[in-house]
Amino acid sequence: MATLLDDAARRRVEARVRQLRPDSERQWGRMTPHQAICHLNDSFKLALNERPVAAVAWPLKPVVRFIALQLPLPWAKGRIRTVPEAEQGIGGTAPVEFEQDRGDLLALMDRFCSAADEQFCPTHPMFGRMTARHWRRWAYLHLDHHLRQFGV
Repeated sequence: MATLLDDAARRRVEARVRQLRPDSERQWGRMTPHQAICHLNDSFKLALNERPVAAVAWPLKPVVRFIALQLPLPWAKGRIRTVPEAEQGIGGTAPVEFEQDRGDLLALMDRFCSAADEQFCPTHPMFGRMTARHWRRWAYLHLDHHLRQFGV
């Protein structure tokens, strides 16, 4: 299973981030490409325990985590809302300048990949308890999901 710790997978994802343009056509959802970059930045800060977030009251979080992170299924397109702290237009970081925000994302990805296991947040708001291995898988899938959202 791909994670950002796999150098080849990481290079491919970074190349796709660089291909994203402010006018990339949305395939689903409501976010613009720039908003998606800011959402991803907020999400990486959450994973690195730098952005507090309230838990979502979902039953069976371990089951949801297993399905999302372990099964070879694509994530739902535009059906699952994110937490308010990472939701654009609600509590997420607003876009400022596309190239700067994209650079911030690439820097956050780098910090994420070099983070020690104990630097990760112990819980995900929707998936519950998360190990460093879970976070590393989540990061790859989350990036892939939003990059596919814009056809890159």
